[in-house]
Amino acid sequence: MRYLVIGLAAAVALAATLAAQGQAPAQGSEQERLPARLSGEFTPLAKPDIANGPVPRMPDGHPDLSGPWVGGGSNQDIEKDGGLKPGELPLLAWAKQLRDSRKEEDEPYLYCTPMSVPRTNPYPWRFVQSVTAQGLSTFYVIHENGDAGGVRKIFMDGRKHPPADDLLPTWWGHSIGRWEGDTLVIDTVGYNDKFWFDSRGTPHTTQLHTIERWTRTNFGTLVNEFTLDDPGALQHPVQLKFTARVQPPGSELMEFICAENNQYGVAADIPNIYREKGYGLEVQPPAQK
Repeated sequence: MRYLVIGLAAAVALAATLAAQGQAPAQGSEQERLPARLSGEFTPLAKPDIANGPVPRMPDGHPDLSGPWVGGGSNQDIEKDGGLKPGELPLLAWAKQLRDSRKEEDEPYLYCTPMSVPRTNPYPWRFVQSVTAQGLSTFYVIHENGDAGGVRKIFMDGRKHPPADDLLPTWWGHSIGRWEGDTLVIDTVGYNDKFWFDSRGTPHTTQLHTIERWTRTNFGTLVNEFTLDDPGALQHPVQLKFTARVQPPGSELMEFICAENNQYGVAADIPNIYREKGYGLEVQPPAQK
């Protein structure tokens, strides 16, 4: 069983609040101030003898992608996390300028908005497969921490995307999926422009279109070959690659509740530094000529 202590997030938030108020947190490093179980993320992975085992399969023969998984997306820097060298992410000038002006403490994910695609964090997540009398109908993506309770839906019933004029921009967009052999392919459009791809502040626009190709190569490894296409923020589409690792058998997601503008610290008279902040694009991309 995994022992991941959510209290650590509160400690980090408290330190950020005190720093914003010009106060120094208690002396000593995190490891010195906190008991061993509280001084880091504890999200164990399956041991090599298990991870190198065969791919488990569902009754219909397709790979079981359930998890729980750790990783498989961007976190600190989508450029680096996705396998690119510095400067290889083909951002348009306005997008690069915006990314470079952003501060990590301002990112929307820190105050309870969904991470969206392809974001992950040190906490686990899983695919949940819904089956009806007609067969596989929907994949759900559930993160333990980072989505404010939101659940992503991937429709597997053969439907198409709605017409562009009918799409309402949302945190998760509109996702449709299909199997290509042993690979789950997810095509998504209709994103809003509120979330960041990473802590670095890499932006996007509502023109964002993503394609994920998820392949479980053995028991412990899930590869995400990711196509990022956004004419509003990128010079051209780009290919990225992320890898998720499975947790030990029997692991489950823990419960974590987060509400937008959560007033952490009220009982201790500590103000929420994010209360008056907005999120998303601080400037609009230039109009297309």
